[in-house]
Amino acid sequence: MFTLRNCFVALCLVASSAPAYARDYHYSDAHLHFVDFFQESDGMANLLKAMDAGDIDHVMISGIPVAKKWHENEPKRPRYYAGDDAPVYWYSATDVVVAAALKELNEEQRRRFHPFLSGFNPNDKNADAHIRRMLDLDPGLWQGLGEVFTRHDDVTALTEGDTPRANNEALTRVYHLAAEFDLPVMLHSNITSKRERNPLYLAELEEPLRNHPHTRFIWAHAGTSMELHRHQEKLEFLLPTVSRLLDDYPNLYIDLSWTMLRPYLMDEAGVPDKDWLALIERHPTRFMIGTDVVGRFDGLAENIHAFDPFLDALPEPVAHQVARENFLAVLPRKSHQK
Repeated sequence: MFTLRNCFVALCLVASSAPAYARDYHYSDAHLHFVDFFQESDGMANLLKAMDAGDIDHVMISGIPVAKKWHENEPKRPRYYAGDDAPVYWYSATDVVVAAALKELNEEQRRRFHPFLSGFNPNDKNADAHIRRMLDLDPGLWQGLGEVFTRHDDVTALTEGDTPRANNEALTRVYHLAAEFDLPVMLHSNITSKRERNPLYLAELEEPLRNHPHTRFIWAHAGTSMELHRHQEKLEFLLPTVSRLLDDYPNLYIDLSWTMLRPYLMDEAGVPDKDWLALIERHPTRFMIGTDVVGRFDGLAENIHAFDPFLDALPEPVAHQVARENFLAVLPRKSHQK
């Protein structure tokens, strides 16, 4: 006999076997390089196609501030900056390449891109004057500065000239200019070296955070890098350090691009880390995700969707903020276009 109770049990069984509700995310890629270390790119048409395939509504788009030299003594062109011992050098034309690609777009396409100016030498106290000239050449084009390369393991070792520091005098001038023009600054500043298991270089980041409260800083990869992972695996001091910095400095934002995905946000089995989830819930407006692709866009959709299991473990409103809204909110007020 099919009673009301049987009906209820049947409905429960159907519900329990049905797939969980899949959230419909749209994304802002908060860290994307239009070119690679040879200043080459798959091009804007391929980028737009990849963005559409990945439900990526907006991207931070920048060049790369250095170019890899093909040394006279090398018979084969290297494929990456670490391909041989030839140096990299500061390359200002990277911004010209990005600007030219954006100017080919129609207005609807253009609204999806948020260009950051990166082609300046952070050791040069002329850098702020150069940036000012670039802003004057294309009024309203640039919406941020960076990725600024300071401590960057092998990139630092290969860069011609002195090692940049996030707290040097040249960048102090740049931070003042950023505040003047309401531009966020994305900094790559490794938290430590390949061998020191302590926040060796943290003071270089913390000093500008403290001294420039009116400048918004986006810390690329929260100070991590793949080279650090190769030598040190997981930095246990990273989470408490990031937590303290967020409490102390309201002008700090965290870019969770690819080197943060593992081993920090998720373990090798894809299980989200409860402590990072709790930190993001405590500071729901301060985190953003990015792919950090360099000039090649065929894996863009896969890279951004790799964050989905972590996002799914957050409360849904917070997940949507991290996936899309927080990056847009850190841009200059006049450029907020959703």
